[in-house]
Amino acid sequence: MRQPDRPIRTVRRVQGRVAAPPSKSATQRALIAAALAPGRSHLRHPLLSDDSRHLIAALDAVGIAARVVGAGDAAVVEVEGRGGEIPAKKAEVSVGNAGTAMRFLTALLALGRGNYIIDGDARMRQRPIGDLLEALRALGAAAESVRGNACPPVRVGGGLRGGTTRLRGSTSSQYLSAILLAAPAVSGGVRVEVKGPLVSRPYVRLTIDVMRRFGAEVQTAPDGPDPNVFVVPPGRPYKACDLEIEGDYSSASYFFAAAAVTAGRVRVDRLDPNSSQGDAQFLRLLEQMGCWVETGESWVSVQGPETLLGIDVVCRGMPDIVPTLAVVALFARGPTRISGVPHLKVKESDRIAAVVAEISRMGGAATPAPDGLTIGPRPLHGARIETYSDHRMAMAFAVAGLRVPGVVITDPGCVSKSFPGFWGRFDRLAEGTT
Repeated sequence: MRQPDRPIRTVRRVQGRVAAPPSKSATQRALIAAALAPGRSHLRHPLLSDDSRHLIAALDAVGIAARVVGAGDAAVVEVEGRGGEIPAKKAEVSVGNAGTAMRFLTALLALGRGNYIIDGDARMRQRPIGDLLEALRALGAAAESVRGNACPPVRVGGGLRGGTTRLRGSTSSQYLSAILLAAPAVSGGVRVEVKGPLVSRPYVRLTIDVMRRFGAEVQTAPDGPDPNVFVVPPGRPYKACDLEIEGDYSSASYFFAAAAVTAGRVRVDRLDPNSSQGDAQFLRLLEQMGCWVETGESWVSVQGPETLLGIDVVCRGMPDIVPTLAVVALFARGPTRISGVPHLKVKESDRIAAVVAEISRMGGAATPAPDGLTIGPRPLHGARIETYSDHRMAMAFAVAGLRVPGVVITDPGCVSKSFPGFWGRFDRLAEGTT
């Protein structure tokens, strides 16, 4: 059910401390690895968002038992992995608008010998997946778009025999991650050759890190002559694992942004300063804009300056922070140019168009480009912000409301996709409490 509009209260300076939620990206990768490992795995401190629950329900529907034990910080997901087997011979599952779950399940269920249909909501049916289907067919699977338009719903099955496949790297790194995650269950091993620049490469590093924690091997040459070749050799299947899920830098970005735009100070706990998450690089961008960043063993703090500076940045490796960065740029001296993110057009919304539209609604200056956008300084006013059912739009523009009176967020409940507790933590931080 759509929630009522949510007004944002302005503050003078944000001061406080907040815990980061668990990483959505790490949780979903760990769920796939656990499903393909033999025996019981425990995922501790998982993110139990809408996207995670869609994936858990889908695993259950195909005969891979996954259940949540406990609640809050004590929650654990127990997964009874089947060692690469898909018990159900036929299933139809829906993942809503969970793009990661759609792509990862497509590769996982291609391992099965049965017939599986994966569907989603209206927006998901507009999001391309043809490159992944083609790559899976090259590995021996039956994989097709049910409607023949290279978008979900998809039908997969038939098993993967392994070998070499190729992918374009320019649309989504999740296609590569999906194949890599499934590959340890393929007896013949898998080699993936990525054609062209690979977007969101840090997310692939995160995928490989999770796979190795479950005992799999991935051979890469990140600094060699051919960094876009990935090999998962045969004979190194997953092993059951007891894994603590790290905190999420994507979700923490909103709290760091709150400090930046109000010249405040925010400390976010439960973050690994050495994380392989791509969005951890948002801290480097804030430093370029004039912020001060301090790190501890499991926390990061940001102090905002009196005057933010505009920057030029290529966000190919961290696309999810673009709406947040665009909002911070509204309060900078000088323009900010964001490039390298044409794939934002096929996210939960067309995020380039959506960010430009909502900045303009506030009276701001934003110009779209084929692979990004430019934001310039201009006096702002309050507005009713359309979120397009996109969690990142809601959370990013909530930060703008800390400085601009009269900002109202529509459909605020859409944040449950990745951060169910966002509004509670955001409100407590804005009130100066922990």
